Amino acid sequence: MFAAQRIVSALLTKGRVTIASLACTLALVLSAAAHAEPVPDLFPFEVSYGASMEKGISLNGSARRILTSQGNDVWLYRTEVKSFIADLDESLILKWEEGQVIPLRYRYSLSGFLIKDRKQSIDFDWKAGIATGKYKSKDFEIELEKGILDPLGFQVQLHQDILNGKREMEYQVLDRGKIDSERFAVVNDDAALSDDSQSSLLKAEKVREDSKRETLMWFDPDKNFVLVRLIQVEPDGSEYKLELKNVDLGG
Repeated sequence: MFAAQRIVSALLTKGRVTIASLACTLALVLSAAAHAEPVPDLFPFEVSYGASMEKGISLNGSARRILTSQGNDVWLYRTEVKSFIADLDESLILKWEEGQVIPLRYRYSLSGFLIKDRKQSIDFDWKAGIATGKYKSKDFEIELEKGILDPLGFQVQLHQDILNGKREMEYQVLDRGKIDSERFAVVNDDAALSDDSQSSLLKAEKVREDSKRETLMWFDPDKNFVLVRLIQVEPDGSEYKLELKNVDLGG
């Protein structure tokens, strides 16, 4: 029992990936479902995935993303992750304006087995040019610049940019009281998900420098560019996966 607890605890330490953190950090375009038209607009949807982790022991869970219109170009984007070791609830209220995500209110809550509860909140005051928030019970304040996104908003923006034909993207993301650059690139527009797949898939990756961690994503144009699979390979060879289960497009 104590050995098992140490294994699970090690998986949840800083710098490692859990199913919950994988889903929130790597799920990227769980929102990826749209019409293949230039400058596509947002539309409501619900997408669900199976999540798995292989690291000596097998752990399985599920992830769900929902985008709903609140009227007046305001949207609610929410992710829920449930697994044996952790549950995550993450949400964003955003404004969609001229093809750009403008984050307004971000909330994050993680809790689970043998881990400390974690919460983060960010409120964006674009008129004042200030974002205020709290992470690990510590308050922070950041001066805003045009284009700054949050941990969920950049996922929506990435999806829209890919649909508009961009193949290299970089975003400034406010998370945990600091702003970091997140880079992505499409590496193959004709990649197969598996040897048995008959579809041509768009393959993308998260660009990292001086890191042995690898994150790959596959999108299916035959399914309106839904993200059908995501794999992250850790430096020690461990794999973390998301596999599409269901998609319900609104419109």
